[in-house]
Amino acid sequence: MFSTVFLALALVAINLAGGLMFAADKRAAIAGRRRVPERMLLALAALGAAPVMLWLAARIRHKTRKQPFRAFLIAIFAAQIFASLTALAYFAGLL
Repeated sequence: MFSTVFLALALVAINLAGGLMFAADKRAAIAGRRRVPERMLLALAALGAAPVMLWLAARIRHKTRKQPFRAFLIAIFAAQIFASLTALAYFAGLL
């Protein structure tokens, strides 16, 4: 029970951090200031912030044409969906 609550809180925290960092990068791009490195954004996505980053990309129109970044972000999200479904199937006794 404790680990499930901790995992849920960790996912909320990483999505919040990823969303804030993504929005900060958009503001920096508009203002011509120093940007957040794509490597950091992709690391946050890999830790679990991919859903909010994909949603924000469409919402605030940020990095929608940047193909290498977008392709990596979609691949990370797809891998996370696959891992989640595999884990659910395992714990449901289907695997």
